[in-house]
Amino acid sequence: MNILILGGGGREHALAWAVMQNPKCDKLIVAQGNAGIAQIAECAKIDIEDGEKVVDFCNVNAITFVIIGPEAPLAAGVADALEAAGILAFGPSQAAARLEASKSFTKEVCDAASAPTAAYARFTEAAPAKDYIRQQGAPIVVKADGLAAGKGVIVAMDEDTALAAIDDMFGGEFGAAGAEVVIEEFMTGEEASFFILSDGETLLPIGTAQDHKRVGDGDTGLNTGGMGAYSPAPVLTDEIAQKAMDEIIAPTMRVMAERGMPYKGVLYAGLMIENGQPRLVEYNVRFGDPECQVLMMRLGAQALDLMLACAEGRLADRQVNWADDHAMTIVMAANGYPGAYEKGSVISGLDQIEETSKQMVFHAGTREVDGKITANGGRVLNVTARGDSLQEARDTAYAMIDQIDWPEGFNRSDIGWRAL
Repeated sequence: MNILILGGGGREHALAWAVMQNPKCDKLIVAQGNAGIAQIAECAKIDIEDGEKVVDFCNVNAITFVIIGPEAPLAAGVADALEAAGILAFGPSQAAARLEASKSFTKEVCDAASAPTAAYARFTEAAPAKDYIRQQGAPIVVKADGLAAGKGVIVAMDEDTALAAIDDMFGGEFGAAGAEVVIEEFMTGEEASFFILSDGETLLPIGTAQDHKRVGDGDTGLNTGGMGAYSPAPVLTDEIAQKAMDEIIAPTMRVMAERGMPYKGVLYAGLMIENGQPRLVEYNVRFGDPECQVLMMRLGAQALDLMLACAEGRLADRQVNWADDHAMTIVMAANGYPGAYEKGSVISGLDQIEETSKQMVFHAGTREVDGKITANGGRVLNVTARGDSLQEARDTAYAMIDQIDWPEGFNRSDIGWRAL
């Protein structure tokens, strides 16, 4: 079959890598792609948020299955356009994608589902939002309601930071995403990511991971889109995962179906776990980035079969075959990230690293210029390895980083520290 993946980051490189291992894939095109993806698949330039253009591209290129990587095309209704055109797609409808596109919508659904999550209030004006913060005190969490590329969440450990976040959000720092703000209680515990496939009726858990959001070692500094991840997450035991399914995921899916927006695709539940009790931090309507990289490294070729079964409504007869292994990915980012950073620096040494089913460098923000791989984003490379133990995966990944020559980049040196 001819497959199209929408997106051009590390998540999409990992998806492309897994799909290419499955003999069902005859041809793979990725739009927009990046320099790493271009080494294994054809890359195309189309507006991935324009459903009509995506449908036209599929018709011209005889595409039979579309995997939608990022949240923006989902929020723009690209899955709906493909479905209307009779093209099989992996990803939720525009209505269901509101679980990520609107924090306040998610809170409302959680209330209806009685799903345990943080206490919250929502605001459309700065003054009452600030009054609420002064009333509640810190630590407290301030979230832009809409999509802000993973950066619209401020975990404020003091009141001044929270009040400044309100000014930033209502002042346009996050564009339209910050027109409405959700303020939540600060939850304590350990965070983990839980991934579940849903075909609208059947739910199939497909793995756990733990992400490192803070830019610096020891989980210090600013929040980022993620500086590394590992899978599985030891904190998310089978018992806690089942509790999350029973108390959070299944009730949410039931409410979505009752509201006429059955959820189809991958659901990423960010959970805070304390004393064996999971509470929902947030939902995302696509694979996490960089969690997708460790999941794909562990799932391999079966990832395509699972996504196909999900899109075709056949999850009831599928199961996930896990090896008893571990994977880790370490993000190499441009100096200055998540603040201002330079693009265009040359990355050397990548050709020295052997790419196997146990180790891969997934490209996130790269492009090829005059035959050289150059940095083209904040998060640039995802150095990923699999091992019999998490320590083995970690040792391999950091050994790979030692082979990469990129003075303009940096990475955390402690990915996996909680588990290890």
